Order: sequence, then C-alpha cells, then structure tokens
Amino acid sequence: MKGYWKDPDLTSEVLKDGWLHTKDMATVDYNGYIYIVDRKFDIIISGGFNVYPSEVENILCEHPAVNEAAVIGVPDDRWGEAVKAVVVLNEGMNSDSEELIQHCKRRIASYKKPQTIEFVKEIPKNAHGKILRRKLREQCWAGEERMVH
Repeated sequence: MKGYWKDPDLTSEVLKDGWLHTKDMATVDYNGYIYIVDRKFDIIISGGFNVYPSEVENILCEHPAVNEAAVIGVPDDRWGEAVKAVVVLNEGMNSDSEELIQHCKRRIASYKKPQTIEFVKEIPKNAHGKILRRKLREQCWAGEERMVH
C-alpha cells in the first residue's frame, strides 16, 4: 500500500518505517499461529484489564435468545470504563440483563462480563453490515471531555 487516496494525514498514521499498522490486535499461540482478536480502538480497559469486545459478543451470541450483540466501553468512575452490551433478541425469545450477565460469567472472567445490557430492535451498521460501535459509544460518552475516563 502506498497510502490513502488524497489523505496524507491518515497515510502517515498507518505507514511507518515501511510497515502498515492496521490497529488489529492479535495473539500468538504456542505453535506460532496468529489470531486476530479485535481492533485496537475497540478494546475496553476496565480496572487495568483489557476486554476484547468480540470475545464478549461471541459469548453473548451463544445464548439461544440472542440474535446479535455489540459490546462497548462506557464511562465508569471506579474502573475507568465498564463493559456494556447492546443486544438484539431473536424474534419471539425473551431474556433479561441478569440472565445474560450470568451466562457470560459462567464462560469468561468476571471482569469481562457486561455490567449493563441494553436491549434494542437493531444495532447500527454501515452499508457493509459492520457494527458501528463508534455510534454506540458516542451516545454513552456524550458530555465527557474525552472518550477515556
């Protein structure tokens, strides 16, 4: 890649010393396999721990009542950020926040589980169907000086 079309600022952000910095976060297993886990700007830092939204979303979507989920960090005076899930239920299915939080708690570390869950009819997406976490975050961080607490 030579750069972004007519956008030198964005190009200088991602191209450094001949490397393309995608802002993807990955882990490497003991066999040397690389697994993309999330985007750097989507990571939630709660009480000093990194929470990868996609991990929590995948756990939520294992619940039979959940059609889709989006997980974001929201301001929290104690932890800096708290984990919030925005959930769309399958048609004709019921669940509540406590049930879904307990579902997560049984499958992942407690600090990763959502502190709050908001139920919605649909999650905002771009034209390609990608979840717009930025839109969800904007609503929760309105009135804050910066999107880090």
